[in-house]
Amino acid sequence: MPGTGIIRSKLTMSKLHRSRLIVSALALAALPPPTPTTPLAAQPTMSGNPYRATFDWAKLPPGRTLGIVSGVFPDPDGRHLWILDRCGANQCAGTGLDPILKFDLEGNLVDSFGGGLFAFPHGFALDADGFLWVTEGGAHGDPRAALGESMGMGHQVFKLTRRGEVAMTLGEAGVHGDDETHFNGPSGVAIAANGDIWIADGHRGGNNRIVRLRSDGSFVRAIGGGIGSESREPGRFSDPHDIKIDSRGRVYVADRGNSRVQVFDGEGELLHIWTQFGKPSGLFIDPNDILYAGDGLSGDLRTGPPDPWRSNFGWEKGIRIGDLKNEQAWVTYFIPQHDMDVGPGIEFLGVDLEGRIYAGEINRMRLVRYLPVRPLWIGGRR
Repeated sequence: MPGTGIIRSKLTMSKLHRSRLIVSALALAALPPPTPTTPLAAQPTMSGNPYRATFDWAKLPPGRTLGIVSGVFPDPDGRHLWILDRCGANQCAGTGLDPILKFDLEGNLVDSFGGGLFAFPHGFALDADGFLWVTEGGAHGDPRAALGESMGMGHQVFKLTRRGEVAMTLGEAGVHGDDETHFNGPSGVAIAANGDIWIADGHRGGNNRIVRLRSDGSFVRAIGGGIGSESREPGRFSDPHDIKIDSRGRVYVADRGNSRVQVFDGEGELLHIWTQFGKPSGLFIDPNDILYAGDGLSGDLRTGPPDPWRSNFGWEKGIRIGDLKNEQAWVTYFIPQHDMDVGPGIEFLGVDLEGRIYAGEINRMRLVRYLPVRPLWIGGRR
């Protein structure tokens, strides 16, 4: 049923939780004075992990394996799940494999398409009209974009039917830019109820901005970006890695390089800066406005300027869950990442209509399914 994944209980405090508050407070002290928004320190998370990880859920044809999973979205029918996969590896350019996979909830592959359309598929969304959206996330200068660019691919956003037909493209194939009609490794896309298209543009080394377009693709505004655009200032970005919209039309950006979520209204005005979700790579908002944030990079040393502020030391990798109906959106549950010592892990994730979480781990190139292991308060009832 819609809304699973909310868990209501009293929060408990421990020494670990108090240390997280101190770490967050130190991080906030280094930020410029934020106007008009107020950063929030990290609320202590619940003790105990209410989820159990399961593996090998996805059943693929012989010889076909999952690569980097960079998008997960439940079908509105409640019986299927859409997954965006980088063609069994971390690249689709030149493979011909289908990166868009449709599974039933038992993990059986029932459909696939998109072979030859994308070089480095990254952002993924399913809008209210049933269209699938995919972004090409390789920024110019990133080695992961080079093969696609050499083939005239990349720097675009695609709108597809659920049969794989291309309904619209945004941007110019293989051409990067930061004007009103070009992108540079767009990393995420979300569609508002009024049809507005919001794009996180772009991936590491990209434009460090978000862009708002009308439903026909016409430009409305860009937020952030510009020459030397990576910034910690409010309303600016360092590697905006994902973007989502809640039921009230508020826009959430995983400002990954800055270890924060920035929240905007439907016009693009800054509302909040939240640091309690760690170093978010992927976001998912369920029909009850529960936010799930995947953090697979906290604590890993990031090299090269301006990375000294991007490593987010003192925080654990994992999934943080918060209720957006609470304006402070405190984190109520934390699921630690598996294989903590093997480098980057969880990035993109999705939640089905029964509250099961599906998270892609980039270090293992696998999809992990998290199941609740005890009765949970869900939408105000068990």
